[in-house]
Amino acid sequence: MFLAKSIVCLALLAVANAQFDTNYASGRSGMVHLFEWKWDDIAAECENFLGPNGFAGVQVSPVNENAVKDSRPWWERYQPISYKLDTRSGNEQQFASMVRRCNAVGVRIYVDVVFNHMAADGRTYGTGGSTASPSSKSYPGVPYSSLDFNPTCGISNYNDANQVRNCELVGLRDLNQGNSYVRDKVVEFLDHLIDLGVAGFRVDAAKHMWPADLAVIYGRLKNLNTDHGFASGSKAYIVQEVIDMGGEAISKSEYTGLGAITEFRHSDSIGKAFRGKDQLQYLRNWGTAWGFAASDRSLVFVD
Repeated sequence: MFLAKSIVCLALLAVANAQFDTNYASGRSGMVHLFEWKWDDIAAECENFLGPNGFAGVQVSPVNENAVKDSRPWWERYQPISYKLDTRSGNEQQFASMVRRCNAVGVRIYVDVVFNHMAADGRTYGTGGSTASPSSKSYPGVPYSSLDFNPTCGISNYNDANQVRNCELVGLRDLNQGNSYVRDKVVEFLDHLIDLGVAGFRVDAAKHMWPADLAVIYGRLKNLNTDHGFASGSKAYIVQEVIDMGGEAISKSEYTGLGAITEFRHSDSIGKAFRGKDQLQYLRNWGTAWGFAASDRSLVFVD
């Protein structure tokens, strides 16, 4: 009986920690961020360079339809209009082909997903032909209505966790992830990407969402698609954008039980050492002693 209980506990622990597994193919390491690349070009890069040279994965820009903004800035990709897979990087067919081709050469795909908010006021048409009325919080392409959002308010005090999580980041319409309908639509969107063969997600603006709501959403996601070479029972790798430089109400430690976090202080701190602002000798205890999240709970990056 004791042995049976121990086996069950170990199995549950493995499931609970599955979202920390990058799902890299054996013998590979390193993820590159091909920011704003077209899906066809990423597929070619996987086949011609990343795969042959042992790279493990690619983080891609948001895949869902976004608002079209004047001069077409990079940040329009972070203003969702719908969850249709139609952007200037390509359409759903091109995205699906890219994921399939990259997986075939051992390179996994990680999608930058945006579900903290929808597009702010301004132009009301999207890259896939959808229209919206941000002023009235109406996004028919999903569809979302005003019932699916938090009350309109701005963020002025990052020492107020309620304000940071319930108000609008730079005017972006703040979705209520505690709303069961919103959760359904987000899970539907992420599950569709899993069906297409992605290995995980970078969750944009995670610090602006309540950890308890994210836990529900992550817990509902289906297993990865074994048709793309993932082991049975594998879960999507989760890395959350939590900018924690210290001195604010919200800490990365609130999110490390749910998935990995983006460790912004890593590149900042090591950059200071190599630019002569700190002594290299200080790097002898580099790691958690510096206040960084543990390696299995963080994604470090260099830009």
